[in-house]
Amino acid sequence: MNYTLHQLEIFLKVSQLKSVTKASEELFLTQPAVSIQLKKFQEQFQIPLFEVVGRKIYITEFGDEIAFAAQNILDQVQAINYKALSFQGELAGKLKIAIVSTAKYAMPFFLTQFIQKHKGVDLTMDVTNKAEVIRSLENNEVDFAMVSTIPKNLKIDSIKLMENKLYLVGGKDYQHKGKYLSIEAFEQLPLIYREEGSATRNAMERFISSKKISTYKKMELKSNEALKQAVVAGLGFSIMPLIGIKNELKNGDLQLIPVKSLPMVTNWNLIWLSSKNLSTIAKSLIEHIHENKDAITNTHFNWLNDYM
Repeated sequence: MNYTLHQLEIFLKVSQLKSVTKASEELFLTQPAVSIQLKKFQEQFQIPLFEVVGRKIYITEFGDEIAFAAQNILDQVQAINYKALSFQGELAGKLKIAIVSTAKYAMPFFLTQFIQKHKGVDLTMDVTNKAEVIRSLENNEVDFAMVSTIPKNLKIDSIKLMENKLYLVGGKDYQHKGKYLSIEAFEQLPLIYREEGSATRNAMERFISSKKISTYKKMELKSNEALKQAVVAGLGFSIMPLIGIKNELKNGDLQLIPVKSLPMVTNWNLIWLSSKNLSTIAKSLIEHIHENKDAITNTHFNWLNDYM
């Protein structure tokens, strides 16, 4: 047998995604290139690795065994690469971060210079809701998390990154009377919520409860992008973080509706377990953020100050 690491990587990705098309997209290869290498890999085994039924790929039991072995081999190769870089005095290894969905508009800016400087660091960033972020942190599955509300049930160390402002947001065609939207007018708005477990959902519910507003829920959506598009389309209104709607405000597709006691202001925080044995990479990232966070926020998020 004379298969290559490249073929192992391709077969592993196909086995995980059950799709040549999706595998080619994730590997940044053309679909024909993936198909050719997959065929050459299969030709080296007398037993089928997969079956194609209709347009679906099904991995055989033997294929599952080969995929498991491929994962182990590729992990070992990666470990060798990390060790080589480490012996050269460079940072090398994996950095895992979980962030709430709205934090995707901010966290990459705090990582860019660090990742560019340390080529041997491989970043995995999981974007999900607050409940899943806290679960992965609690289970020690990630090094860091980025959240706007620090969990009270965990012993946490943190770095305050920047302010997080939440406003009532509506489509471009909505018109209100007076300087501020009245409670009576607020109660007539069809509201769109994020899903249970979302920090934005929790903040929105806290505000409505604190003002004793009697309103109704129009829709519930599972991502900030979906919610944003629903508001743009005029399906309803929502309390949303300012950081995620920069372009829509600039283009006039969304508007901030003035309401007394809004915006709600929290803080974006990078957090980690106090008990965690931090890797050299994690310690270096903490140092990098401490040294550069003010410059990063001034460079990339100064526009937030235009909205008071």
